[in-house]
Amino acid sequence: MRTLFVIGIGAGSPQHLTLEAVAALQQVDAVLAFDKGDVKEDLLALRRTILAAHAPDVPLITMADPPRDRRPKEYVGEVKRWLTERSELLERTIVANIPEDGAAAILVWGDPSLYDSTLRILAAMRTEVRIKVIPGITAIQALTAAHAIPLNRIGSEITITTARQFPDTYNKDNCVVMLDGGAAWLTCTDPNAYIWWGAYLGMPYQEIRAGFIKDIGHELSALKQELRARHGWIMDIYLVRIQEDASSSSLRRTSEAGGFVA
Repeated sequence: MRTLFVIGIGAGSPQHLTLEAVAALQQVDAVLAFDKGDVKEDLLALRRTILAAHAPDVPLITMADPPRDRRPKEYVGEVKRWLTERSELLERTIVANIPEDGAAAILVWGDPSLYDSTLRILAAMRTEVRIKVIPGITAIQALTAAHAIPLNRIGSEITITTARQFPDTYNKDNCVVMLDGGAAWLTCTDPNAYIWWGAYLGMPYQEIRAGFIKDIGHELSALKQELRARHGWIMDIYLVRIQEDASSSSLRRTSEAGGFVA
């Protein structure tokens, strides 16, 4: 039976890889990756960098990612259709390139358990494959580390949601927002809402900001548009808390991975 390692590779830094992940990489016949095109070449380039550093003899086999409607009339149905196409493509690639007693790996941005479709795709495959999951550093951890803050207040809950759900959840303590294609924080009208935001976390051109949404929300939205135009893509994440007292409402920023300046 073939073995497929699903390896979390962290939020963007090659140094996010765990020792367990490195050991798994060094025993596979190939690494498989969906190619999202020239606009997101950085995502594929990171995988090549990881292989060059830890498993230089392991080939990278790419698959053209099936197209997806980003503004569908029926969101859930479109996502299911897209995942089915990806599952069928991945299954054909595994059968064609990996021997029956061999092993392959898929490198997953962040951690396979958090807002990632890889495990759902594998569950839909008809070919029997042994799945082994190697956890990775999440974008949430990378965000709080970059800002040097704890994720939660003492004894408080943590909410992890998407931009679609943010307008209904921002008033909850420690609201982490992922998959925001726009600037959903602008829907938050509470004057005490404070945001810690980060994009390209762990990468050389990492950017972070922090401040009250009423003060920096529109500037942050403009920055996000500028960064998307500059790089051709953007992945960002943010934490929102309702708090009446903050050490600063000014923007904090960095263009270097791993820290900020006030």
